Amino acid sequence: MGSKDLDPNVVKSANFRVCKVSSYTTELLEIEADNPTLHVVVVPGNPAIGYIGHTKENWENGKLFSLQEQIDHKVDFICQELQDTKVPIVLVGHSIGSYITMEMLRRKGDMVIYTIGLYPFIMVNPLSKKQAKVRNMTRSSILCGLMSLMAAFAGLFPKWFSQYMLVLFVIGKRSWSWSSSAFETAHAHYLKYHMFRNMLYMAKTELEQLSQEPDWEFMRKNHRKLAFMFGAHDHWGPLQVYEEIAKQVPKVPLAIEREGHSHSFCCTEVGSMWVARHVATLLKAQTSSSAASAADDATLAHVAN
Repeated sequence: MGSKDLDPNVVKSANFRVCKVSSYTTELLEIEADNPTLHVVVVPGNPAIGYIGHTKENWENGKLFSLQEQIDHKVDFICQELQDTKVPIVLVGHSIGSYITMEMLRRKGDMVIYTIGLYPFIMVNPLSKKQAKVRNMTRSSILCGLMSLMAAFAGLFPKWFSQYMLVLFVIGKRSWSWSSSAFETAHAHYLKYHMFRNMLYMAKTELEQLSQEPDWEFMRKNHRKLAFMFGAHDHWGPLQVYEEIAKQVPKVPLAIEREGHSHSFCCTEVGSMWVARHVATLLKAQTSSSAASAADDATLAHVAN
């Protein structure tokens, strides 16, 4: 990513690429800059492209992957793809991707200069009835298998009917505002047995792993590398978590989106553009701050000499 790429009014098309990461077939979407000054790695929520097993083709023969295995995979990705570059890395995580990016920062802090969590799911919300429902459902392997079979069955029908089934039983009525490309991706990826089963299994392990308190001490030590944006009405990243972060790690930049874009912002063009502008603003501020700090350090070194 170069300076021009931080302009939210400049739109570039993403290129699709398939590669092997730690022997696992991985699907990527990439946008390349001519002279990058940053590598921005986006870790999406569950489900989405980039996760092992969340693929159109059943590359891994139905194997299920936990949250921890997905974290290991993302760490392996930056080590494999970005290890030899001197360009700094910025991580942007959405939902559970926010938790994953913090774990990537923990393990590869020498490579990562900044992480941004969008609508972050970093701890279980005990007040959320939806989370409780998902927890109870994903604990049953029989129920998960039946739901995955139903999803695969729905995928056999024409796209318009599959879209209706997705809205009715999986995504919810609000998804009628989704872009056509979001529906096409959902139809191509969601309605596969191996993919739906992996989505549910990953959700199960998320709720197990995130039942513990966040590592506040780690976040305090790395507050200069963290930023979060919450939604005003998001049960995955509720404002109670916003308030707890503000209390535990007061130096971390926090923001609340009140434009009504919701947790699934990335499935609408308007929501995607709004969040992209927010991220670009944070990156501009961070790069300016880093440049100023470097200049101050150079001045101090010169004075000391």
